[in-house]
Amino acid sequence: MFDEYAKWMVLGWLMPARSNSTTTAPPRPVDEKVTLNLGCMDLGQIDLLVQEGFYANRSDLIRTAIRNQLAAHGEVVRQVVARKTLVLGIQHFSAGDLRAVQAAGQALQIRVLGLASIADDVPPSLALAAIESIEVHGALRASAAVKAALAGRTR
Repeated sequence: MFDEYAKWMVLGWLMPARSNSTTTAPPRPVDEKVTLNLGCMDLGQIDLLVQEGFYANRSDLIRTAIRNQLAAHGEVVRQVVARKTLVLGIQHFSAGDLRAVQAAGQALQIRVLGLASIADDVPPSLALAAIESIEVHGALRASAAVKAALAGRTR
């Protein structure tokens, strides 16, 4: 059934293959993998439910449980999104977007629930000049250099 080392589980799907294209088109949404520890008793009960046909596999049960919890707290999430004026979904910033912000003498306060993406051709100096702060509840996709440059501005 399972052994002592089966405490770790990886959930999620494989990320889509990266393109060799140099375009700065907004990325497609991707699923993130999550690792969690579960005790042997929990795993045993999950395995029984899978064995009895209630779920296709462990991941299916855990995804369903997470979705049920998120649905139960959906109103709270909606209220927080409204209160914090978060972008819900995907927010992509190209080099042109950031240059326009910089030219206007402004700085962005990025707040995203989902995926925030900064184009690969954005240099760290432009990101620093155009982004005052960045708060992402989900995933931030940017070059390693841009992430390092913005580390002090990330909440």
